[in-house]
Amino acid sequence: MSAQLACLTSDVPTSSALRVELEGPAGIVEVAVVRDDEGELHAISDVCSHGQVSLSDGEIDGVTIECWLHGSTFDLRTGAPLCLPATRPVPVYPLTVDGERVLVDVDVVANA
Repeated sequence: MSAQLACLTSDVPTSSALRVELEGPAGIVEVAVVRDDEGELHAISDVCSHGQVSLSDGEIDGVTIECWLHGSTFDLRTGAPLCLPATRPVPVYPLTVDGERVLVDVDVVANA
């Protein structure tokens, strides 16, 4: 596979996240398409590495997303956890914008 249509740019306002499901090599991959405070788009796993809950329900602050359940914060660019209780990064996926189309490649983990 390669990059797949995840959403349209207009589907993700600034400082928000959208949960999408894409077809990966081993089945469905839950992805959070996030627009940071500067308007840049990112694609990360929608599953928190600590609490196994949806990150797209969390709060965006700058280039970070905070898990709503236990407060772990992740860097949208690298997937790195920035505070406890999470200690493992979340996958980050390559994202490209083609006109209004947001394309995400879940076959490649950018921070692996």
